[in-house]
Amino acid sequence: MQFANDIKECIKVLQNGGLILYPTDTIWGIGCDATNAKAVEQIYLLKQRANAKSMVVLVDDEKKIAAYIPKPDLKIFDYIKGIHKPTTVIYEGAVGLAANVISTDGTAAIRIANDEFCQQLIREFNKPIVSTSANISGYPPPQFFADIDIQIKNGVDYIVHHRQDDTTPSNPSAIIKWNTDGTIAIIRS
Repeated sequence: MQFANDIKECIKVLQNGGLILYPTDTIWGIGCDATNAKAVEQIYLLKQRANAKSMVVLVDDEKKIAAYIPKPDLKIFDYIKGIHKPTTVIYEGAVGLAANVISTDGTAAIRIANDEFCQQLIREFNKPIVSTSANISGYPPPQFFADIDIQIKNGVDYIVHHRQDDTTPSNPSAIIKWNTDGTIAIIRS
């Protein structure tokens, strides 16, 4: 497998509360164990980002969402399957994640990663992983690895080698909020 070493190194870093720089199904992201508040705080510091702004959490499978959203509306999964763009869903009633990943209103932004590398990493780590754009807050997210600021690269504990030479333009995910009454609010299309 072309990224087996990257997976192994990422897991070591994640288990020790460190930060990784990795390609996702959207853009390059800064990641950490989404259940480790100290690791999440390190991302806020690196990005120079206000703690009030929440971050996306990646899982590898829709079944994993139930561990962090106790009673998800099952219709959301049918909705997501009909969308071809990676879509992050803001769910109400989040539990089991680091407190600084959960918004003050109790919501959490979760996306099912649709990328072989991310899915395998999350599956082997067996926990959700934070995914936030690899940029300093206020600057545009990088479309390619080469666009990532050196301050970000120097601020993480491991940089994934897989897809560093990929020049396919990428964009952040769409974001929707799935309300408890089954209605949808589009936050970012």
